[in-house]
Amino acid sequence: MFGIGISGRQRGVAIVALLAAFVASPMAAKQQTLEELKARASSASVGDRPSLCLQIAERQLDDADKLYTAFDSEKAEVSLADVVTFSELARDYSLQSHKHQKQTEIEVRKMTRKLNDLKHVVSRDEQVVVQKAIDRLQRVRDDLLLAMFPKGKKPEQ
Repeated sequence: MFGIGISGRQRGVAIVALLAAFVASPMAAKQQTLEELKARASSASVGDRPSLCLQIAERQLDDADKLYTAFDSEKAEVSLADVVTFSELARDYSLQSHKHQKQTEIEVRKMTRKLNDLKHVVSRDEQVVVQKAIDRLQRVRDDLLLAMFPKGKKPEQ
């Protein structure tokens, strides 16, 4: 059919192998533990660190959400602190490398929205902690936006 000389069985094996590789690549990233991601982030190049830091922050946000739902405020606050820390690191590495600024801002905005949603379902005392995290993430976004769109400078034409 294709004139290459491979049998239908060989073609089928090749397709299965490609599908397995395609499916395994995102799964491999998901299967990495938080500690493995942190180790990768510390040893990665500056240009690769923003995305790794964002992955860590997003996982920690998911953990914080689950922990607040399970009424484990202490552990949730630790996860929430990591969300802020790694979001700030993502911003710093993004600004340092001049890469991934837009994507970092978008991901931090998404996390801010999730935190706003979370704030409405936790107790009043927990809302204060969540609001502080929201405020710090907003500063991260502001810094990124200011770097991308400096005030007073006209784009070169």
